Amino acid sequence: MVKKKNIQTKSANKPQDDLTRQDNPDYHIPVMLQEVIRELNIEEDGIYVDCTFGGGGHSKEILKQLSDKGRLFVFDQDAEARRNLPDDHRILFIQHNFRHLQRFLRLHKIIQANGILADLGVSSHQFDDVERGFSLRFDADLDMRMDKRQPLTAFDVVSRHSEQQLHKIFERYGEVTNAKTLAKTIVQKRQTESLKTINGFKQAIRDVVKGNPNRYFAQVFQALRIEVNDELGALKEMLEQAPGLLKQGGRIAIITFHSLEDRIVKNFFKNGSFGEEMHQDPFGVNTVAKTLQVITKKPIVPSAAEMARNPRSRSAKLRVAEKI
Repeated sequence: MVKKKNIQTKSANKPQDDLTRQDNPDYHIPVMLQEVIRELNIEEDGIYVDCTFGGGGHSKEILKQLSDKGRLFVFDQDAEARRNLPDDHRILFIQHNFRHLQRFLRLHKIIQANGILADLGVSSHQFDDVERGFSLRFDADLDMRMDKRQPLTAFDVVSRHSEQQLHKIFERYGEVTNAKTLAKTIVQKRQTESLKTINGFKQAIRDVVKGNPNRYFAQVFQALRIEVNDELGALKEMLEQAPGLLKQGGRIAIITFHSLEDRIVKNFFKNGSFGEEMHQDPFGVNTVAKTLQVITKKPIVPSAAEMARNPRSRSAKLRVAEKI
């Protein structure tokens, strides 16, 4: 029988504080680190996958729980994340989107893993890097690519997508209240004004901003980022692969940051599909085989102390499921 490490409980606040400070705060502070490690129920000789390596905070703590025989595979489509790799023979970095999870694990002869983790938040490093074009605080090219190798940028979206496509993007991904008016304005303005930069784009749509400008632009930028990186499509593809990649009793833990992601994860963990209910045939029999057991009936959220220490964690939700 594989031995399991003793994991500290939620009440161990001081070690958690110290541990968080050891990670690279300039790149990304790992969200709900202690809770993630506890819920993954790590087996010391097991195989684990961090789908969103980023600053490496979660991965470094997983490594602490593993024996010399354990292995950790980390994915990140951003080449800059490689700089955060620890010097450890047990870890392997894969510079690809986690939608290719199964393909690259099998390439490395991994058929099943003991645990899978994904933190869907954009790293602080990406927000703070002016040239990446993610942040409202700076002026730069309207880019927003998490993987610089891909051709589509946010500028391409606002300059080439149809009015109908833009309407759908802002309404679905950003929940922008006047998405239709915004889409129409963009199509009109791009005929005479440059939308290539963040400031140029903000200036072009300034007359249709509703409510708090910062909140409005944040919703617009979120929608563009999701479209550029096909974030929801990638999430769905990864989730569909996960049950087949987990060993029986293995766990998958996902941290989401907005309602669209959380709804997708919740429905898949509960129903094995992305709709609200499981598909049924005319005789009322479920046609989607249930392979996951929900561990977190309600999502785990950051403590008040963590939210005070790391404001970007405030919207985070952690959901966990186990392979049946």
